[in-house]
Amino acid sequence: MDKKAHFPRPRIRTIGFTIQVGAFAGERNASAYARLLQSKGLDAYHFIDTDGLHKVRFDRFPTTAAALNRAQTLQSDGIIEVYYIVRGLLYEDIAGATPQLQHDLLQTAQRFIGIKYHWGGTTVETGMDCSGLTQTVYRLNGIDLPRSSREQYAAGDPVSRENLAKGDLVFFDTSRWGKINHVGIYCGNNTFIHAPGSGKLIQTASLSNAYYSKHFAGARRYF
Repeated sequence: MDKKAHFPRPRIRTIGFTIQVGAFAGERNASAYARLLQSKGLDAYHFIDTDGLHKVRFDRFPTTAAALNRAQTLQSDGIIEVYYIVRGLLYEDIAGATPQLQHDLLQTAQRFIGIKYHWGGTTVETGMDCSGLTQTVYRLNGIDLPRSSREQYAAGDPVSRENLAKGDLVFFDTSRWGKINHVGIYCGNNTFIHAPGSGKLIQTASLSNAYYSKHFAGARRYF
């Protein structure tokens, strides 16, 4: 069953280029710096990279020149110091599913297993809710998803359960009100990673589980 979305379909944006301004050994410093930048009106976030460092990035730009111009202005204003421009993904990079992107999405999602659930959360420090997890995982791989599970559902291309691929998002209606209210990242072998709810940790679950099978509402692909 694939429930009808109640949102107009937005266009998925790719990150393009972003600005990195810090790499810290500890999460606390990265989180504090990200909050400081957010207080300056920047769309800043931090994450754990594959090298184990907590890195801080902000905003998205269509070209290197646009990112560089913004970084230089902020540096002149004393808001940031050392920076470098990070290339995310461009539309031509995601024309069709690629094994590398699928691998990267799953590798990123797995790094969040064990993080606590927190409604409205999008960070390792405070915890994450289900759509905060999926948005963050995709964002770190260059694809800019909407924030809520219903908006994410409306934004992707429909995929049947039989044709699910790694990195697709799987959606659920656990309320029985005909509205999407939960999402996870498909891992293959009928499993997915998700932030299940209050008092629980981000974990792997099975679509074969009676509860999730009953409330499954559809799947979406963004690449």
